[in-house]
Amino acid sequence: MKYLITLILFSGFLIFPAFAQEETNPSLVIDTIEIPGEEFNKIARDAAVIQMEKTHEVSWQATIDNNLIYANPDGNAVLKIYEKEDPERFVEIGMGSQPNHKFWVAVKTPKEGYVVVHRNLERGWFSEAKIIVSYTERAGLTVNNGARIVVSNLDIGKFAFDSYSVHGMESSSDPPAVNSGSMTVEFLSGDPSKNVFALFPFYVAAGIGVLVGVLFLTKKRS
Repeated sequence: MKYLITLILFSGFLIFPAFAQEETNPSLVIDTIEIPGEEFNKIARDAAVIQMEKTHEVSWQATIDNNLIYANPDGNAVLKIYEKEDPERFVEIGMGSQPNHKFWVAVKTPKEGYVVVHRNLERGWFSEAKIIVSYTERAGLTVNNGARIVVSNLDIGKFAFDSYSVHGMESSSDPPAVNSGSMTVEFLSGDPSKNVFALFPFYVAAGIGVLVGVLFLTKKRS
């Protein structure tokens, strides 16, 4: 398997620079944020909404690398991204602490309110793999927990965002949720109609990341 991954990577390096030289995508936006662990030691109503410099729209993907060290078994790490025109709408990704690693995906819309569209109370996410959240105006929302797709093509309407918030405690009387570490989130967005090839390298990298995570988990179980 390691030779297959090497071959895919090598092929990507050979093919995609050629496209990059010939074509560019003026709508392509790449944004990486690193969130310190202490930012999760607050409840939802006290979470600050952070304004981003760039807007992600039309087609976007978020890759979440959770390297947080949790402080207690009930601690969580919750990331919300808010729709630009209507901040009452959001997409929420929640990751619980070890040993259960619970995981959930929720959305809030004016019509349906707050709805949990996926919940797994045990082995819902994996520290060895990255979570990938992707969206297009045509296909809707898809979420991969690092091992498999858990939400597929969910229609959430038009969703462009330029802000986010994080929290991890359910009550102000709870002990801290996170002890140390950080969460890194990489956002990529663009309009494929401006140049579909400009988005291919990232999707290939994301696919390889999922493949590596699955192979790692398969090897670990065996």
